Amino acid sequence: MIGSLLIANRGEIACRIIRTARRLDIRTVAVYSDADAQALHVREADEAVHIGASPARESYLVGEKIIAAARQTGAEAIHPGYGFLSENAEFARGVIDAGIVWVGPHPASITAMGLKDAAKKLMADAGVPVTPGYMGAQQSASFLAEEAAKIGYPVLVKAVAGGGGKGMRLVESEDDFADALASCKREAASSFGNDRVLIEKYIASPRHIEVQVFGDTQGNLVHLFERDCSLQRRHQKVIEEAPAPGMDSATRAALCGAAIRAAKAVDYVGAGTIEFIADGSGPLSADRIWFMEMNTRLQVEHPVTEAITGVDLVEWQLRVASGEPLPLAQHDLAIDGWAMEARLYAEDPARGFLPSIGKLELLHFGDAEYARVDTGVHEGAEVSSHYDPMIAKIIAWGEDREEARERLGEMLSDSAVWPVKTNAAFLVKALRHPDFVSGKIDTGLIGRDGEALAAPPVPSDEALQAAASSLLPVTAMAGFRLNAAPARAALFLLDGEQVEIGLTGQASEKPTSGVLVTEQGQAWLLSPWRRDSAPGGAKGSGAILAPMPGKVIAVDVAQGDVVTKGQKLLTIEAMKMEHTLIAPFDGVVAGLDIAAGAQVQVDALLARIEEKDT
Repeated sequence: MIGSLLIANRGEIACRIIRTARRLDIRTVAVYSDADAQALHVREADEAVHIGASPARESYLVGEKIIAAARQTGAEAIHPGYGFLSENAEFARGVIDAGIVWVGPHPASITAMGLKDAAKKLMADAGVPVTPGYMGAQQSASFLAEEAAKIGYPVLVKAVAGGGGKGMRLVESEDDFADALASCKREAASSFGNDRVLIEKYIASPRHIEVQVFGDTQGNLVHLFERDCSLQRRHQKVIEEAPAPGMDSATRAALCGAAIRAAKAVDYVGAGTIEFIADGSGPLSADRIWFMEMNTRLQVEHPVTEAITGVDLVEWQLRVASGEPLPLAQHDLAIDGWAMEARLYAEDPARGFLPSIGKLELLHFGDAEYARVDTGVHEGAEVSSHYDPMIAKIIAWGEDREEARERLGEMLSDSAVWPVKTNAAFLVKALRHPDFVSGKIDTGLIGRDGEALAAPPVPSDEALQAAASSLLPVTAMAGFRLNAAPARAALFLLDGEQVEIGLTGQASEKPTSGVLVTEQGQAWLLSPWRRDSAPGGAKGSGAILAPMPGKVIAVDVAQGDVVTKGQKLLTIEAMKMEHTLIAPFDGVVAGLDIAAGAQVQVDALLARIEEKDT
């Protein structure tokens, strides 16, 4: 077994690898950028090396700096995690050429599966079913249009070097093909430096099902069953589960057998995933499942496989990289129960899933039984704009699917994060969607019902009353009687919006300036209403709050200006995007304490609109 390991990654996956390495008594080395100097993975590793500025292209994506850090610290091996350089064949070769153990597949395997068209041809030659389509080198627009017509609309145009939903266009008819092709090629050239595309038949009700495979250097190769990753938003996975709903033993045997053939075709070593697309318009069937691509690394959703098999996949990676055979044979592996994973992101569904960055002043995860939290942050940490906004992966296990679903929902509902916004409430709603509950899922579910799922929940009256009572002195509650109607009502601000709350509970002796209300995975700040904190009237608050931390780049109104509903007030720049804030109703600019160039935090009061007197 290797004695020391450098982790060429950050966040929750770096912390997760450190956890297994520590159990195996392997010394760990972290690498970090300027933004990650106080990060959790830096704190947990035995040693840490600074590798550059905050942007990933100047730190985590610079292979030479990572190899130099391994040499400097005497690390025997490098684990790439996922993302960043994990599927970069050139980096893998550089690690091996430096005499360092590469915890991953052969560079040739990465290369073979790196381009979608070449990979599909290789799979077809190996007897793995592939989606009908065109994957050739001829790239003229007229030729590709002819191939699309042969395949039959609708079709998908996909960049051969694409991934993560980029470089992909759905084309419904021949009239739309030319524009979609040109757009796809532009995005592919910009994102991947390669504008070649392939065309494949679009599956109307697609399900995304993948198989975990694992090989060693002795020629042994096993699968660890399937995962269903069909619940997606804009081609990004949201909730994953294992096994797949509706998977019978015959279809599972055919699917996993195809995955083994795919892995053998590239002489695969280490952890990998064979991704398939299935026709979800009816029951799962082997003749309606096709190869999509192979990920030559550990997947984000690997914990659900660990939960149903009892295997530590990172331990297997380290043992195989050390030259050991696989710890278990195929006949030793079995499915035990059901597992689900939700990706908790720092983003605001109510504002179009805008990233939410800043300090995690409150970070609490639910503590349901049979659950696991993989995170790379801690309370008090900063969520940076430089990297993926994942806060944690929350994984729940149950005897069956319903138990796993309920436990995951309980964990998410009991989680509390502040002031950074999260998608926890969105995830809870998704878990409770009737189609998800019944297992009738496809990749379009969120697209169809996303508006309802993204709508923020409303705190219960009970939660608001309890919070409101804690803000007012006990003397305000004179005459309180158990089970009586509210003794009085008072005005408060709930995340900047004016609300009237009936008071029924006993108040605190110590009034405070604000209290958090946490429920259904959502957090709200309740504070006493003051005459100068919000406009009066029953038609709602005119408080204009910053949707995320950023820089005010334009102010288009002045104090006292009369404005109309929808009129542009000011613009904030955040995470390389401009966000325009508008008037919520006709009124007058009654408060404006901000100027262009100012840096603001999330939910900072920027302006206030008051309704005109009638």
